[in-house]
Amino acid sequence: MMTSTITVTPTTATELEEILVAAQQAASSWAALRPSERAEVLDQVADALDTAASTLIPIAMEESNLPQARLTGELKRTTFQLRLFGEVLRDGAYLDARIDHADAQWPMGAPRPDLRRVLEPMGPVVVFAASNFPFAFSVAGGDTASAWAAGNPVILKAHSGHPELSMATAATITEALVAAGVPAGVFALVMGTEAGATALKDPRVKAAGFTGSIPGGRALFDMANARPEPIPFYGELGSNNPVFVTAAAAAERGAAIAREFVASFTMGAGQFCTKPGTIFVPRGSEIVETLRAIELPAAAALLNARIQAGYVEVLGALQGHEKVQVLAQGSNPLAEPPSPTLLLTSANDLLAHPESLQTECFGPTALVVEYTDESELVALAESFEGQLTATLVGTENCEVADLIEVLSRKAGRVLWNQWPTGVSVTYAQQHGGPYPATTSVGSTSVGTAAISRFLRPVAYQGFPQGLLPEALQDANPLNVPQMVNGKR
Repeated sequence: MMTSTITVTPTTATELEEILVAAQQAASSWAALRPSERAEVLDQVADALDTAASTLIPIAMEESNLPQARLTGELKRTTFQLRLFGEVLRDGAYLDARIDHADAQWPMGAPRPDLRRVLEPMGPVVVFAASNFPFAFSVAGGDTASAWAAGNPVILKAHSGHPELSMATAATITEALVAAGVPAGVFALVMGTEAGATALKDPRVKAAGFTGSIPGGRALFDMANARPEPIPFYGELGSNNPVFVTAAAAAERGAAIAREFVASFTMGAGQFCTKPGTIFVPRGSEIVETLRAIELPAAAALLNARIQAGYVEVLGALQGHEKVQVLAQGSNPLAEPPSPTLLLTSANDLLAHPESLQTECFGPTALVVEYTDESELVALAESFEGQLTATLVGTENCEVADLIEVLSRKAGRVLWNQWPTGVSVTYAQQHGGPYPATTSVGSTSVGTAAISRFLRPVAYQGFPQGLLPEALQDANPLNVPQMVNGKR
């Protein structure tokens, strides 16, 4: 398995202190920029990353084992989301500007004062990069883009799986920021677990973003909440992403569903946080036999040695479970690289052993569960913890309202006759869900709504026009959408 050949030196306590001081000093000036000015900076960073593609992509290939086409598309997604947040800034609706003029006859029984409310930056944000998307969820990824757009400096804790790429990306960003005249403290890269934890606990840091494992994310979440001043910790931790296939859908196109499922759970060697890890199918349908005979994709190297070791451990426990049998498997399922595996169990057995059989297996493995009657699906859905996604494969005539109600409570994104492994960066996207999918059920880490994580509301009461933020002035020099006396 390929790994980085560079020597990584952890950020020292002295270096980290300098970074924290610079971030605190830069916070006010970065926040004070007009939204359109920050948008220009985001565009310049995106342009710089696009220009550096011929340098960055080969490094990413070397460190992540991901193919060029995948990384090329991922870098495009990364720069797209930077520019998309620029559009959000220029629009200004994200500020949620609200103006209530003084009203002596306010019907609550007492006069209403002049009140004006707007969303403002929180301060320095520490972002913990992910391993499985070395561009889109890493140094210049969605957490960084949304925190910057909101007006906050970012301290980026690099992932140990791609340190050389992290440093090269950071150098590209820093050069673009310097060229844009942005204070140095608006961005900094730190290396090492200790530096990341120390930054998270520092009182100058006001929020954090994380994508990774449940144990690692939970430890950091607890750390953020144990501070004398607890801070928001937006962690994406883990998800099984169950798929429920109705009897009508299985009868109508069972073989096609089986093929689509294999393509989805093996995409990226099963290393997507939205990989469908469990599929429920009616007993006796052609889906199981199609999967038993299907030709699974060839073995593919996983991202790094730590993920390989974790995958082998979880797969070993799953296929060794007394209620699980191997449905289909490549020739070397536990090798490096591992060939894909499909496991089989029953609905009753999954309900009897939810903790062990619903474990996320990060890699090219999925569990097929046979049910006897569709009435079982609601209870099966209820047995799951919080999820990023839940998928329903059915027909318009299926009686699935009760199942949809459960899935909408369990997951942040519910899909109908589509597969969850594509996460579009758009306005209506929701990439988050109840714990343990994320630590903040009301937030998303993908899409333009992600900016709201790093903003806080401030109300100004009785201020003269000249002392109000521009977004709250009657003249509205920013030309942003305003709610005035309850009307848009």
